[in-house]
Formats: sequence, structure tokens, C-alpha cells
Amino acid sequence: MLKTVLIIAHIIVSLSLIFIVILQSGRSAGISGEISGGAETFFGKNKGRTMDAMLVRWTKIAAVIFILTSLALTVFWNN
Repeated sequence: MLKTVLIIAHIIVSLSLIFIVILQSGRSAGISGEISGGAETFFGKNKGRTMDAMLVRWTKIAAVIFILTSLALTVFWNN
């Protein structure tokens, strides 16, 4: 029973992690992207409230949950 719940949770978290990463915008390449990114960090207002910042936060949360469900499945797999 617990193994089934963990497998379902693991599948849901993995699909949501894929979906969240696909929603994120790509990073600018080259030196011009580095300069504009640094300027936006210093001069941008409400950087933490943007959609990209929210997606980064959700990616971290989903990744931690994914690792925890992976470890739990490893522990409970042979039981």
C-alpha cells in the first residue's frame, strides 16, 4: 500500500518537475547576456516576484520532493 502511494507520488512529482522546467524561459547566451543579467539583478525591481523567480522556487521544491520520494522508494522497494 505504501509502495503504491510512493510510486504515484513519484510519478506526479516527476511530471510536474518536467512541466515546471519546460515553462521556464531560456537563459541568454554570450557576454551580452551576462552583462544584461547582472544589470537586471542590481537595478531590477521586484526580482523575487517575477514568474521566473517563482518557477525557480517551485523547481527547487519539486526537485527536493523528487529526491525524497526516490530515496523512500529505494528503502521500501524490497519490503
